[in-house]
Amino acid sequence: NQLHITAHDFGMRCSTSRVHIVTWNVGSALPPDDITSLFGPHAGDGSTDMFIIGLQEVNSMINKRLKDALFTDQWSELCMDTLSRFGYVLVTSQRMQGVLLLVFSKFCHLPFLRGLQTEKTRTGLGGYWGNKGGVSARMTMFGHPVCFLNCHLPAHMRNLEQRMEDFGSILQQQQFEGGTASGVLDHDVVFWFGDLNFRIEDYDIHVVKSAIDSNKLPLLWERDQLNIAKNSESILDGFLEGPLKFPPTYKFDVGTHTYDTSSKKRKPAWTDRILWRLRCTGSPVPTHNAALQRGLTSWLGGATKVVQHSYRSHMGYTCSDHKPVSAVFSLHFPFKVDLPLVTLEYVKEWTKVSDATVRFTVMSNFQRSSWDWVAIYKVGFKHHKDYVTYVWAKADHGSQVGYKEDLPRDEGEYILGFYSNNMNTIIGVTSPFQVRTLPDIFLPVLFNEQRIKQLLSAIQFCWIFFLFS
Repeated sequence: NQLHITAHDFGMRCSTSRVHIVTWNVGSALPPDDITSLFGPHAGDGSTDMFIIGLQEVNSMINKRLKDALFTDQWSELCMDTLSRFGYVLVTSQRMQGVLLLVFSKFCHLPFLRGLQTEKTRTGLGGYWGNKGGVSARMTMFGHPVCFLNCHLPAHMRNLEQRMEDFGSILQQQQFEGGTASGVLDHDVVFWFGDLNFRIEDYDIHVVKSAIDSNKLPLLWERDQLNIAKNSESILDGFLEGPLKFPPTYKFDVGTHTYDTSSKKRKPAWTDRILWRLRCTGSPVPTHNAALQRGLTSWLGGATKVVQHSYRSHMGYTCSDHKPVSAVFSLHFPFKVDLPLVTLEYVKEWTKVSDATVRFTVMSNFQRSSWDWVAIYKVGFKHHKDYVTYVWAKADHGSQVGYKEDLPRDEGEYILGFYSNNMNTIIGVTSPFQVRTLPDIFLPVLFNEQRIKQLLSAIQFCWIFFLFS
C-alpha cells in the first residue's frame, strides 16, 4: 500500500504511447503539394502521440544549403505545415547535408520529453563528407530513454561489408551527455531507419521482377542482405523488423510506378527500412531513494515493450526513385513519469488586460535560468519559437508574469508554454484557453505611447525614402 501511494505521488503509472515513423529517400526532389497520406488515415484524430520523419538526399547543393541556413528548408516547412494542423509541434531536428531527421509530438507531451540531444556522424569519403552517415535524436519519454536514428548507408550490392562497418562507426561515435544512456544502444528503445541500401542477392533482375509481379515476396526475403546479416552480424543483435509485405521500394523511374528502365537497370530492392531494438532491462524508476527505487521498479514491472501495428510503403508518390515507407508502433511503458517541472496557473478566458497574468510553480529539482520565458502560442503552432509573444521568467522576478503588450490580435484558442533555456525545450504547457478580442483589451495596447512613437518613426522613414527615390 505504501508503494502504491508513493507511485501515485511520483506521477507514475503504466502507459502506452503511439509512434508513427516515416522514412523516404527524396532524391533531391522538391516536395509534393500534399504529404498527408504519409501520416496515415487517422493523423487528425489524436491517436498518435509522436511522428518521426527521416529523409535522405534532401537537396544539399551549395545554393540550397545557403538558403536553408537562412530559412527553413522546404521539406521541414511542409512537414510542419501538415502536422501543425493536427496539433503536433516540432520537438527537435537534425540535418547533415541531405540527411534530415524531424521529431514531432502532441504539444501536451512536450513537458515529458526531456534530455533532448541530437548527434550526427559523417561516413562519406572516409568520414569527411556527410552525404552518407547517420543523424539521431534522443530523449526520455515519460522517464524512459528512447533514441531515433536515421541513416543513409553506402549504395550498391558489393558494399555490404562497408554498410555494416559504417553502421558500427555511427553507433560508436554517437555519444550523448548526461543520464545513463550515453550510447545509442544504451537506450530502452532504439528505432533505426533510413535508406539502409541493403540489396537482394543471387537472383537476377528478371527473377526479382517476376517474384514481385506474382506476389511471391517471401522468395525475395530469403536473399535480402539485411535479413541474412541479422543472423551473422553481432552488431545487429536484438534488432527486429516486421515482415516485408510490400514490394521493394527502389529503384523506380521518377514520375512513374515502373521499376528502373534506364541502361543501368538497377535490381529492385528493399533499401528503405524501419527496425527497432529493445534493451534487455528497462530503466529504473527515477527517485533518489535507492531502496524505494528498487521496490518501485520491481513492483511496476519489467521493461518497455514495443508492438508494431503496421509496416507499409506509399507507392503513390512518384517524385523520387524511392517510395516512402512508414511504420506505426505502440510503446508500452511499465511506468510513466508525467509530473511537469513547471505548472502554470492562468485565467481560462481572457477578456481584459488584467486576465493576461500567469502564475507558475516549479518543482524543487528544476534549475531556473534568467533566460527562461513564458510564451503565448496560437493552437496549431509549429515549434517553440512560433509564439505570438513572450515575457521573461527570470529567477529573481518571482513566480508571476504579465503581458501588457503584444497580446493576441485575433480571438481564438491559445496555450501558454514555459520554455527552459537550460533544457532547451518547453517544460510546462496549459490546456487551450479562449482570448476574446474586446476593445478594452486592445485599445490601450495598440495606442500606448511606445506604439505611437514606433508608428511615427515608420512614417518618417517612408517619407524620407519617398523623397530620395
